[in-house]
Amino acid sequence: MDPKERMKIPRQKMPEQDPKERGGNFDEVPYGYDSELAVTEATRCIQCKKPACVSGCPVEIDIPGFIKLIAEKDFVAAARKIKEENALPAVCGRVCPQEDQCEIQCVLGKKGDPVAIGRLERFAADYERAQGEVAIPKLPAATGKRVAVVGSGPAGLTVAGELRLLGHDVTILEALHKPGGVLVYGIPEFRLPKAIVQAEVDYLVKMGVKLETDVVVGKLVTVDELLEEFDAVFIGSGAGLPLFMGIEGENLNGIYSANEYLTRSNLMKAYKFPEYDTPVAVGKQVAVVGGGNVAMDSARTALRLGADKVFIIYRRSRTEMPARDEEIEHAEEEGIEFNLLTNPLRYIGDENGWVKEVECIRMELGEPDDSGRRRPVPVEGSEFRIEVDVAVVAIGNSPNPLIPDTTPNLKTQRWGNIEADEETGKTSREGIFAGGDIVTGAATVILAMGAGKKAARAMHRYLMGDNDSK
Repeated sequence: MDPKERMKIPRQKMPEQDPKERGGNFDEVPYGYDSELAVTEATRCIQCKKPACVSGCPVEIDIPGFIKLIAEKDFVAAARKIKEENALPAVCGRVCPQEDQCEIQCVLGKKGDPVAIGRLERFAADYERAQGEVAIPKLPAATGKRVAVVGSGPAGLTVAGELRLLGHDVTILEALHKPGGVLVYGIPEFRLPKAIVQAEVDYLVKMGVKLETDVVVGKLVTVDELLEEFDAVFIGSGAGLPLFMGIEGENLNGIYSANEYLTRSNLMKAYKFPEYDTPVAVGKQVAVVGGGNVAMDSARTALRLGADKVFIIYRRSRTEMPARDEEIEHAEEEGIEFNLLTNPLRYIGDENGWVKEVECIRMELGEPDDSGRRRPVPVEGSEFRIEVDVAVVAIGNSPNPLIPDTTPNLKTQRWGNIEADEETGKTSREGIFAGGDIVTGAATVILAMGAGKKAARAMHRYLMGDNDSK
């Protein structure tokens, strides 16, 4: 089939649960491609001589290479082609914002719809796992060097996998009782099933990566103590400290940070209470403050927990919402109500200290701010109230200060992020590297993985005695 014929094939829609049904369960919403849909979609790729899509991928996957293998129906080979650069393809195929990275670079997107790169990545990874064809790559001779990785989120898992493939002895230290970091505590089951994350972690363990859970670095052991035992340390502890607005009534019962709300539901299985003894307030009228993916996750979780009405409160318009279009559309389909150009002023409680209302004010958009988005400006005299019995604040997170505070001479930025070189992950301390949200602040899974990959390369040079890496 010549390129012109390929370009006439429409982008293949991915089957998914009906919105009326999925609002009542935590099952994954999209079903994924079957082999027929995957081959049809892969056939759309015109195999550019200079594929721009690869330059948009933070982990440098050979995108045309794996898509060609899918088109040829060699699905297992496609998965292994992806894994040459990306140890977490089933995760990335589900939560990576391909529309802003690889797919936005696709030539087909200039006059129509780009190739569904993320959906094809998910298909290949799922096929390999379902067929029991996951193979452990041949490892090089051991270098004798030992590395500690703090945190088992996307950055830490990537560093661990990359360094293990280079022959180093790697131990991951995770503070929580389950590995995966934000992948397990932050992203709901209906968007990223926990079994998928566990399968990706198991793959690394089979490669020889050691994993220790319930280890709070900065409490049980310091980074300096780790350096006495290991040759290098990577800090990928994420940005798990929730931000609040600091407005009146924010400490009332029934008001959660999105971090706590999602952790209770996702990691601690509160949605299965009392089977899992982790309660969470199940409101009938739930307000979620924020416009990012975490806000969408919180709102859609509240609906599945049994809320009658769920409101998104966001101070800008839909155009400025940072959440993925797909997540916004899914929320709208499920009946989530959007109060746009609206900002909370205060929470009002009942006589027992539980939230009963949130007072808001209408906003209008002024001139662009430093982010490039138009600044929201209050409309005088437009205050109004919404009845709520649960509110979730999803306006972002900052790094937990525990590790910086217990690691002397480790330089941090104004908001507590660790200072690290963008290309190498090197910090102000020799032998200590860092990457992901602990450096950048809350960002995407794939950007954290990209940072982990760069850091792993630099750590390898350092471990092998390259003086320029010290």
